[in-house]
Amino acid sequence: MFRIISILIGYFIGCFQTAFLVGKVTHAIDIRKYGSGNAGTTNVLRVLGWKAGLATFIGDLLKGIIGVTICKLIWPEMSLLAGLYAGAAVVAGHNWPVFLGFKGGKGIASTVGAMLALDFRIGLILILIMVCIVGITRYVSLGSIIMSLSIPILLIIFYPNEKEIFFVGTYLTLSALLRHRSNIKRLLEKKESKLGEQPKLIK
Repeated sequence: MFRIISILIGYFIGCFQTAFLVGKVTHAIDIRKYGSGNAGTTNVLRVLGWKAGLATFIGDLLKGIIGVTICKLIWPEMSLLAGLYAGAAVVAGHNWPVFLGFKGGKGIASTVGAMLALDFRIGLILILIMVCIVGITRYVSLGSIIMSLSIPILLIIFYPNEKEIFFVGTYLTLSALLRHRSNIKRLLEKKESKLGEQPKLIK
């Protein structure tokens, strides 16, 4: 039962679309109709600038932290699994929000927040991986993809006897790959935009 409730709590927290609200409040636009069409930090950063991008990142990060923390507190005896199910559901709600026609973001900031709240060691390693990849290549999408691929690996390293945790972590990886499929195609074709290449579209 705790799994179902954790998923429901996480999903509805994830449906809170920071990028959509930032776009509406600051420029009265639906961010999903500009730039890449994605309701996430990178698109907001490119379209609306760094302040809006930072606000979006923090909001999405907090969604993951809040969802995981709430469920860990409700079920302290099953805190790891409850938190992970909630975190995975936050990402699902962010990616496919029921209130916005299931058209959301790609879930990376929320994933980072969820992992930080679940196990700060894993969260910090994921952040380091992404920062290094983006710093070297300037491809945010590549950093996001490699970071996501690392999640089940890190979970199995830190929790080697928890098969269920590994499988839920694998969902986060598959979700990220699914949401980044167009980015993967552009990366393979060497057509992906690097961080800082696209000018802001909204002033």
